[in-house]
Amino acid sequence: MRICVLADDLIWASRLVAAVERAGATSLAASSAAAFERSLAGASAALVDLNGRTYDGVEAIRLAAAASVPVLAVGQHEDVALRRRALAAGARRVFSYNKMFSDGPAVVAGLVEVQR
Repeated sequence: MRICVLADDLIWASRLVAAVERAGATSLAASSAAAFERSLAGASAALVDLNGRTYDGVEAIRLAAAASVPVLAVGQHEDVALRRRALAAGARRVFSYNKMFSDGPAVVAGLVEVQR
């Protein structure tokens, strides 16, 4: 299983890639919208950091959904408006940074199991 990870923050990119790999999947890391769009071609799923500075996380979710790639998102737990926009754009779930920090591999493993 190949999972695209879109994050431009070095620490969160590393954490999300590690969660994907600990869940037994292969990560396709991207830090820009263009790289993310290119990586969707061979992807089984996607994981998007909604708070990227160099890309629009909601638009990235739309791209993944349009390509029929299931997508999970991660963002600030108190940003309810952004969470709603991400879900409306096609994210299956939006997890808080805290949840991904404490339980990231299990969250990604759940996505991997759904895709099998």
